[in-house]
Amino acid sequence: MSNPFAGTWTYRSFLNNPEPVGDDPAKLEALLFAEGVLTVHDAAPSVFKAELSFGPGNIMELNGVVIPAEGRRTAHAHIVGVGQPGGPLADYFYDYDGSLTEQWPNGVNQVPAITGSVIRVKPHNGEPAGLVASFVAVKAK
Repeated sequence: MSNPFAGTWTYRSFLNNPEPVGDDPAKLEALLFAEGVLTVHDAAPSVFKAELSFGPGNIMELNGVVIPAEGRRTAHAHIVGVGQPGGPLADYFYDYDGSLTEQWPNGVNQVPAITGSVIRVKPHNGEPAGLVASFVAVKAK
């Protein structure tokens, strides 16, 4: 694979609420904004092309630009996500900004991950534009 983001990832985004959750699993679960499967195609090294699926028929198409790794800086991507035309997410429009996480030289069983933030660009389903969440995508294969 030539694209550093290519592969299948488990995607999760979280609301940026600074209140501690302690040992309350309900508070922790309430922070989950979205969960899905991110499939990034092995496009040219500078191209980010993917689908983000939240279940059958609930698909967003993601396209963007990859800034290659350089020195100690990992690969980075600027991405636009839109709901598939005609589908239940057709009104969705989000921007994503993410980087591959550092691969620690002495890390044990480290799984590649993408970390970043996402912003709702256009309102949908009665929710306003402007919401920002953090995300992590962990490589599944």
